[in-house]
Amino acid sequence: MDALPEFQVLHPTTVDEVVAARKEHPHSRMIGGGTDLLVNIRRGIEAPPVLIDTGDLQELKTVEATADSITVGASVRLTELAQHADVQAHYPVIAEAAESIAGPTHRNMGTVGGNICLDTRCIFYNQSEWWRTTNDDCLKTTGSMCHVAPKSDGVCFATFSGDLAPGFLLFDGEIDLIGPDGRRTVALQDFYTGYARQDGSTGDGKNYMAIQPGEMVLRVRGKNTPGLLTAYDKVRIRRSIEYPVAGCAVALKRDGDTLSDLRVAFTGTNPRPVRLDGTEALTGGPLTEETFTALDDLCKDQLMSMKTTFTPGHYRRRVATQMAKRLVQRLFDEGA
Repeated sequence: MDALPEFQVLHPTTVDEVVAARKEHPHSRMIGGGTDLLVNIRRGIEAPPVLIDTGDLQELKTVEATADSITVGASVRLTELAQHADVQAHYPVIAEAAESIAGPTHRNMGTVGGNICLDTRCIFYNQSEWWRTTNDDCLKTTGSMCHVAPKSDGVCFATFSGDLAPGFLLFDGEIDLIGPDGRRTVALQDFYTGYARQDGSTGDGKNYMAIQPGEMVLRVRGKNTPGLLTAYDKVRIRRSIEYPVAGCAVALKRDGDTLSDLRVAFTGTNPRPVRLDGTEALTGGPLTEETFTALDDLCKDQLMSMKTTFTPGHYRRRVATQMAKRLVQRLFDEGA
């Protein structure tokens, strides 16, 4: 890694000051913990002239979690979210996801907003500048071709790997934004615009969020359903710090021997987090081998085959599917 380039750091203390600073410096970047952004700057992936530090925004550092809903400010540290007693009690999938992110020092610095807006990456993009130029820059930087999928016709296949989004998607998450045109709320499902599957969806790994110029994330919210059991799991090459090869969040409800509700979401497989469509068709009866076969079919249809530095493309989808099956079985047994 090279030395950091010069940049100016601003320290606003209110949200309105952030909006004004973003308007004055349109090429600025927001920085919370900096655990991802500063690495990208050092690698020469980007070079913003101004960084706007959100560390002094007290209004974005609150966590409210009840049996009915959860609201988490964008500046909440990941360690705080993982250890919050009410989150652990009512939303264990979110606490587990936060606890699984990187290592303890990263979680002490990293923020919820940073993980929700985590930059997409691939084995070509997430390298030093000299490495990328020797291999011809990728579509997401200054090149014209996606090296992951060379025949993608101008679409970037960099992968989203944030851990928190799948958990919030299980609770029909929403995200609150503020910008030059005021405040707005977007369904988390619509906030991510990268390909959910290879079906001609709009957006890609380069333009993977529906955030407008000058906007910033205020908080992320979700609504609970009584009786839901939830859990999160992930597979990574190095368990201590690595981004997920694949991560899976599951929520289900069991009434007697009947699977009455099922929600499954993934990260690390597509240019966006994916909440599986069609899981409602798997409910209304007992958990059987036919249920798992149908779940397998949904995963094959909606999860991409994305290669990593260490694994072939089909491995991600296969391991994600197996994690989903394992979590579904575990939670169903716990609900007995």
